[in-house]
Amino acid sequence: MTDKIRVVLIDDHPLFRDGVAGVLQAEADFEVAGQGGSAEEAVRLATELLPDVMLLDITMPGGGVPAAQQIARACPFTKIVMLTASEDEDNVTAALKAGASAYVLKGVAARELVRILRSAWAGEVYVTPALAVSVLAEMSRPPIDSRRPASGMLSELTEREREILERVAKGSSNKEIGAQLFLSEKTIKHYMTNILHKLHVHNRVEAALLAQRELSAKG
Repeated sequence: MTDKIRVVLIDDHPLFRDGVAGVLQAEADFEVAGQGGSAEEAVRLATELLPDVMLLDITMPGGGVPAAQQIARACPFTKIVMLTASEDEDNVTAALKAGASAYVLKGVAARELVRILRSAWAGEVYVTPALAVSVLAEMSRPPIDSRRPASGMLSELTEREREILERVAKGSSNKEIGAQLFLSEKTIKHYMTNILHKLHVHNRVEAALLAQRELSAKG
């Protein structure tokens, strides 16, 4: 029997929180390790329980973004997922920059939420499709003090690495890319490790933004 995905739920609405907990507890591969209602509780439970996934509301007391920042620093192996009613693009951008792996709106279906949490735990990045395009455009704006052009950085990649990165930028998961290129998911993960190292970025989101910037420049 495989280990369960241990999740901590943080939301200041107990009724909603209990509903999500019920959904997860009905799944054989999930365990609700703890619950709380504030940023302070989120950080405390993250450091005490070291869960696989932290599910945070962005507008809870103390703020979801500050909590995500602290958790990302203290528990780098814990995946952070925002489950919130906020469709504010600034909130999405701030959450991803703070270390969140996924940004999900509370109207999501139970089955879809479970799928997203499994993907986040496996290392994938997810943003609600309705928000993804505009947020990606906002985050891909080059900083004023950018030291190296994206094209210069991407030129260091092999043809296969560029092909994989372009598919990542279009939202494909490692599993999907592997199926498309007739490679194993493990091989795609290996390529992604090389890509992140060559581009000097920390995660798939940052790598995808560089790819999006170059594709936009070519367009």
